[in-house]
Amino acid sequence: MASVVFAAALASFTVLDSVPHSTAHYTQGLFFDGKTLYETTGEYGNSGLFRYISPSNPAKDSVKLDSRYFGEGSIKIGDDIFWLTWREGIAFVYDARTLACKASFDIPGEGWGLSIWNGSLVLSDGSSNLFFLSPGDKHVFKTLPVLDGKNPVKNLNELEIVGNRVYANVWRSDSIAVIDIGSGKVLNWMDFSSIAKKVRAKNPAAEVLNGIAFDGKFFWITGKNWPVMYKVKF
Repeated sequence: MASVVFAAALASFTVLDSVPHSTAHYTQGLFFDGKTLYETTGEYGNSGLFRYISPSNPAKDSVKLDSRYFGEGSIKIGDDIFWLTWREGIAFVYDARTLACKASFDIPGEGWGLSIWNGSLVLSDGSSNLFFLSPGDKHVFKTLPVLDGKNPVKNLNELEIVGNRVYANVWRSDSIAVIDIGSGKVLNWMDFSSIAKKVRAKNPAAEVLNGIAFDGKFFWITGKNWPVMYKVKF
């Protein structure tokens, strides 16, 4: 994985627990709705939406995208689950109760990560920008450049927003940027490279860190094709 030179300070964290995670899951999105955990995965022909009673339980139900689509980040707003695709320029809307696909809408460019802030969708596209989409017409009404010091932070990927902070996985690294949602300034970095190296040493198919969700008290992190998901206190 690529190394990251940090301008903002590193923040400490503690790994509290771990649970198994499917090595077949190319994790793109991870979020909680109450105690229920949702995961979306990528790759053409293998993109799925999975629902878990809790992180330690197997998926109780799931749906797959058509093989034409590469699934990416996801989030729930009200009774809807929004699920991005990578290069297809489209996002899908699923019924949160039945997991039935009910609608779709166009997105501006690529879809990578997705979260919610003040009722609006917040999308990453692999650049150094975050895009705010209105919940009604889904049009971009704000673009937020993300900077670490004076440097743009490229490859913003999976997102989790807690309060006024965006926790963003940075693709091709094993780091999470902690971003002020008002200014776009990186406040801190979480460096998981030592954990990721140990995972990949035992599991050569495991890829980059990607997947971060907040359960209301603690964070849960995993990676693409990782065999484990970690419960973490920041």
